[in-house]
Amino acid sequence: MDTSTVQLRNKITIRFIAGIIVISAILFLLAGSFLYWQGWIYLIVIFVPLFFAVSYFLKNDPGLLERRMKMREKESEQKRIVILSAIIFLVGFLIPGLDYRYQWSDMPLVLVLAADVIVFLGYSISFLTLRENSYASRIIEVESGQKVISTGPYAVIRHPMYAGFLLMFLFTPLALGSYWALVVFAPLAVLIIFRILNEEEVLLRELPGYREYYGKVRYRLVPGVW
Repeated sequence: MDTSTVQLRNKITIRFIAGIIVISAILFLLAGSFLYWQGWIYLIVIFVPLFFAVSYFLKNDPGLLERRMKMREKESEQKRIVILSAIIFLVGFLIPGLDYRYQWSDMPLVLVLAADVIVFLGYSISFLTLRENSYASRIIEVESGQKVISTGPYAVIRHPMYAGFLLMFLFTPLALGSYWALVVFAPLAVLIIFRILNEEEVLLRELPGYREYYGKVRYRLVPGVW
């Protein structure tokens, strides 16, 4: 393993561990109990697949992980969307623990487990998208040599990554047993729509061949709907 790959692995390891610590602290400290079983299941559903996905890309496509490490958006509209999304995530993850502590929501077991399954499904769609498109950066940009991808999930909808994200994050509140957190997370759907519209402006303007793909694959996010 070369030096750059080792450095990348170390950066990812630090972020991975920090993510587990931060999310766990938020959930269980606010819940006031380690008996918050919805939180434990959610952590398993999120971080176990993430570990295997990162290991896969570190071995097969480290360039993708480098792109996914970028955080600073270039488009001004995207910067505003990122800030609003960060606020929603912060507030949204504060509520489930408090919900558990004060028993605001009475959610049946089957709904929690079903939500966990859908969160995992969303993660699986995101993984398949990343495996298909090595240029799927975290930020909106077109790189030199980038090509249009029209295979795999991209043959069905133009933005499968966002479809996966929507499933993950809209069902996260239910997976954590909180109806109230769902109210906070719901606006993410609107922000993703605005992000997609702005991203398509950039792709149509800067990515060769995207206009033809745009005309071929009709739907952006949900087949048969939009």
